[in-house]
Amino acid sequence: MSSESEAAPGTGKLVCVTGASGYIASWLVRLLLARGYTVRATVRDTSDPKKTLHLRALDGANERLHLFEANLLEEGSFDAAVNGCDCVFHTASPFYHNVKDPKAELLDPAVKGTLNVLGSCKKASIRRVIVTSSMAAVAYNGKPRTPDVVVDETWFSVPEICEKHQQWYVLSKTLAEEAAWKFSKDNGFEIVTVNPAMVIGPLLQPSLNTSAEAILKLINGSSSTYPNFSFGWINVKDVALAHILAYEVPSANGRYCMVERVAHYSELVQIIHDKPSVPIYQVSKEKIKSLGLELTPLHTSIKETIESLKEKGFVTFDSSNL
Repeated sequence: MSSESEAAPGTGKLVCVTGASGYIASWLVRLLLARGYTVRATVRDTSDPKKTLHLRALDGANERLHLFEANLLEEGSFDAAVNGCDCVFHTASPFYHNVKDPKAELLDPAVKGTLNVLGSCKKASIRRVIVTSSMAAVAYNGKPRTPDVVVDETWFSVPEICEKHQQWYVLSKTLAEEAAWKFSKDNGFEIVTVNPAMVIGPLLQPSLNTSAEAILKLINGSSSTYPNFSFGWINVKDVALAHILAYEVPSANGRYCMVERVAHYSELVQIIHDKPSVPIYQVSKEKIKSLGLELTPLHTSIKETIESLKEKGFVTFDSSNL
């Protein structure tokens, strides 16, 4: 399925993307504009060129992109942006690791922010809201993850386990998704969640995001060791397109895990040097494929990430041997 060549589906439709300057959201705005949608994009500060210039430069932005200022922690802040929209894509949520105050930096923006956006959507009688969740809200539940295990949409992370291990980002996404489903149930409200793992691929925004930084650290030698962790990995363009299909495909419902495959950090190092090894568990692709989406191979995603990091000046080396 083409991600950028079909302009027809969104012609005449108005949608809103929250946190539009972010990594996934920037691609979402780009693909929405390419499909003919008119997009209202919320950012914290419309006068900050780092948040807006790359969005204003997108094809179709002059005619069909409108920037709105909104704050996740301010009730009613999203009212103007979502009013009159056919669909809202709620992507805004902070993602970083070195957290000093988990409640203020991650938990409140994720949970209260989600409820504030959904509250504005309810006032505006929005029919469907697509929420950017995460595999963080799926896989942290104490169940073993071994080669014969297949994680799927029926898995839910357990807040107590996240808190016990001080996994604050994981906890923020888990609580935010729980809050979204409760709001949906209490208010007869239709939401669909997209649950990507570590998202990599080309950057549109000028700033370095957390998941692309993980690749940067492996290629520039800033860390002599790497974490003893395995993560699922997925291409940012696939994630953005999945959000759109979750709106456009009438049968779309519930949650959609997005993992092209699981790889240990050591395997990423090997892939960068073109010596692949074996992943250690799997995540079901059946539901996301039901939207008509073919996932970009991990090798391609890593290559695109590295090329993009080089292009934006985050790293300098000869990539001809990648």
